[in-house]
Amino acid sequence: MARKNGLEDCFVIKENKKLRLGYTTGSCAAAAAKAAVSMLLGEKAVSEVELLTPKGIWLYLDVEDIQRTENGVSCAVRKDGGDDPDVTDGLLVYAEVSLCETEGEKRVFLDGGTGIGRITKPGLEQPVGAAAINRVPRQMIEEAVLSVCGRFSYTGGIQVILSIPGGEEVAKRTFNPRLGIEGGLSVLGTSGIVVPMSEEALIASIRLEMEMKRKNGAEILLITPGNYGADFLKDGLRIDEKQSMKCSNYVGETLDLAVELGFRGVVFVAHIGKFVKVSGGIMNTHSRQADARAELMCAHAIRAGADLETARAILDTITTEEAMEIIREKGLQEKVMSQMTEKVHASMQHRVAGAMKTEAVLFSNRFGYLGETQGAGELLAHFVQRKTV
Repeated sequence: MARKNGLEDCFVIKENKKLRLGYTTGSCAAAAAKAAVSMLLGEKAVSEVELLTPKGIWLYLDVEDIQRTENGVSCAVRKDGGDDPDVTDGLLVYAEVSLCETEGEKRVFLDGGTGIGRITKPGLEQPVGAAAINRVPRQMIEEAVLSVCGRFSYTGGIQVILSIPGGEEVAKRTFNPRLGIEGGLSVLGTSGIVVPMSEEALIASIRLEMEMKRKNGAEILLITPGNYGADFLKDGLRIDEKQSMKCSNYVGETLDLAVELGFRGVVFVAHIGKFVKVSGGIMNTHSRQADARAELMCAHAIRAGADLETARAILDTITTEEAMEIIREKGLQEKVMSQMTEKVHASMQHRVAGAMKTEAVLFSNRFGYLGETQGAGELLAHFVQRKTV
């Protein structure tokens, strides 16, 4: 068994639960490469490998499935995502290493094999055709390999081929298909450590997709918070949902990133249950951040002329679908949605300080299309006849 990791004393508290940290596919790859090179140059079996992550935490990891070939050594390190709901948890990350010639000052040559994705679209961190191994893991692998080479006074080159059996199937449940990464998983991680339920990681994924769209020439973003919005795009607006991206609950952060990356406009297609909150200036729409749906629905209804009895009935509702049914029965939908979309637009403009256009289309699962901000049609026109990039 491996020695005690620095991780064993590291945890985060989420919703009053103590959650264990894990380590990234990048850490697994670097550790496996380090162990394999140690066995290649030292000719002795290695059952455990130590690795210092960019976060400054030491890992002591078991080495599995050691295989010697005629030209090299292969071994694996098993991914442990801690208490994060990570689809790669438990997968074996392999590194197969062999000796090779140097090319100038370049001594470590890295590529991906089975289960490692390939870049097919420009705009990502690595060029088209390259293995989907991000910059920090590449640096970690190179540093780990060269540290072993130095220990054995080896000055030649090392070829490293990474693979993740089962990675191609698991990758279908990740962002990779949307990013044009085909054939497998990405080797990721900036700190080497997985923080369970990390908002930073989710926002980083949103940023990555936005960066790719911007580098490929997009000036307007079409965004849905989740699957309901994607379905309404396809079925209600007849727009290819592949042109859109998802922002989950992070409306404010998404707007911030869009300004930072230089987009001219953003149009959201969102369920009223999410965006009624935005009409009240709530820019993280998760229920644990804030609710106020009934209160905001009531406020818009009162502004639209609802009487006290109607206002009380709306305040007693549990869902926005239920509140909208009452509003429709009173003949107030058009006026309420006019009030709501005006406030949605104002809240988004306040967030971006007028730096770009911000529009929205609101719908409900029961009643379909409900309303839109004044400039939504203009921005949606960019996507109606466009081919998917």
